[in-house]
Amino acid sequence: MHPEAESAAETAEFAGAHGLFWEMHDTLYENQNALSPEFYLTAAQRLGLPRAELSEALQQHAFKAKIRSDFMGGLKSGVNGTPSFFINGTRHDGAFDFENLVAAIDAGF
Repeated sequence: MHPEAESAAETAEFAGAHGLFWEMHDTLYENQNALSPEFYLTAAQRLGLPRAELSEALQQHAFKAKIRSDFMGGLKSGVNGTPSFFINGTRHDGAFDFENLVAAIDAGF
């Protein structure tokens, strides 16, 4: 797991609580090499989110329970990493490129 994964997830959930989950998700994903506490605060500010509230939420791990619940739900569903793809209810363990995914779908996996 990425050393900043938990903090990044908490930052995304904070943004989600303000209706901006996907915007923050995209920002974090596009800047994976820059993830840090200061980056989260800057990203929040760029999205119009309150830096002080995010800082407090991160210090208090306000979204840790939700993230843990989502993680456990993934494990129970057979997700053991990301990305994970399910085709017709079965986890696809092959390559994730377009051609292999289309072939798996066409095969009825």
